[in-house]
Amino acid sequence: MQPHDPRALLRAMFDAAVAAAQPALCVPRHLPAVPKGRLLVIGAGKASAAMARAVEDHWQGELSGLVVTRHGYAVPCRRIEIVEAAHPVPDAAGETASRRLLQFVRGLTADDLVLCLVSGGGSSLLPLALPGLGLGDEQALNRALLASGASITEMNCVRRHLSAIKGGRLAAACHPARVINLLLSDVPGDDPIDIASGPTVPDPTTCADALGLLRRYKIDVPARALELLESGEGESLKAGDPRLPPIETRFIATPQKALEAAATVARAAGWPTYILGDAIEGEARDVAKTLAGIALQVARRDQPFPRPCVLLSGGETTVTVRGGGRGGRNVEFLLSLGLALDGEPGIHALAGDTDGVDGQEEIAGAVLAPDTLARAWALGLRPRECLDDNDGHGFFEALGDSVVTGPTLTNVNDFRAIVIGGSSTGAP
Repeated sequence: MQPHDPRALLRAMFDAAVAAAQPALCVPRHLPAVPKGRLLVIGAGKASAAMARAVEDHWQGELSGLVVTRHGYAVPCRRIEIVEAAHPVPDAAGETASRRLLQFVRGLTADDLVLCLVSGGGSSLLPLALPGLGLGDEQALNRALLASGASITEMNCVRRHLSAIKGGRLAAACHPARVINLLLSDVPGDDPIDIASGPTVPDPTTCADALGLLRRYKIDVPARALELLESGEGESLKAGDPRLPPIETRFIATPQKALEAAATVARAAGWPTYILGDAIEGEARDVAKTLAGIALQVARRDQPFPRPCVLLSGGETTVTVRGGGRGGRNVEFLLSLGLALDGEPGIHALAGDTDGVDGQEEIAGAVLAPDTLARAWALGLRPRECLDDNDGHGFFEALGDSVVTGPTLTNVNDFRAIVIGGSSTGAP
């Protein structure tokens, strides 16, 4: 990679962010001491199978386990069973896996240890509704939440209070065995309750909170769901609940660490680099307008940072779906950014999901260049109409500017980088 090649720099930074969160690198140093009793390994998430493999490769004693991951994200393990299920809309395989996990941890003793491997995507991979609701209800709720514009924190609050496994319920099933959580964070703020909707941690939010969110976003749910929330029957487990076992939580990778890895790459290539935040939320197209304003101020006035420089950010934006396009919050961000920059010379950008899947597409994200809009118009594309139709994937794919990684086997949320050169060529 040459320092003057913005596109190569963008991809090198993205690859470094993903590499920094690889379970093989992060898991071993967080493994606990061998317990007096049994070690059971459980988990859920897009990175959970790779995490399980890292445990197997570095554990000195006996173990057994059951972990559920996304279709296509399985990693061969010898002693830990890996089950695949659907994401982002749950399926019957995930429901069966959830029931099996609850059964798997029954009958333990205080000498036993449950090592829980949790990463992003676990909410969809652990669908098990409270009595009176079924898988179809959870599927419909997930679709409605994904299209509502609710933040990941808000979505997970609702999920926890209608689930028989989330909101600390899986931890309660492990009692009296100790539980150690190894978390690979994909959420703004790194709150354990929001990673896979907190199956093995206590939850301070309430049924009333979940009910308020359903009303705020005008999400229709079955009468039974309302009954569970209004009566408090769906209440999650709180700190100090005697049903919970001893719980210890360790973060093995976070969005901030991934951004720092990317910054190291950029600085080594001669680019001053600034991390704007690892927990930026909001509508993707609105976040893009804000970051475009900052980038233009840098490019035109050398404020608040002088050119050349790189601006990095992470977090999880949302998309309120109004069109019929292929979606993707990172490509929606990037298309909105391109429209706001309007071909400003010397500014390039990349936005991608570190798990390799932006929305429901097997595409991580895309890259943006000063000539992106001009090339689109030359192909007969209408960028504004593509944005209005939530079709960022269709737009960037037509230009050959999609970023495709395949399953990365990790997930530390969204990665955004804006490279602002010192000249119209983008060179520092």
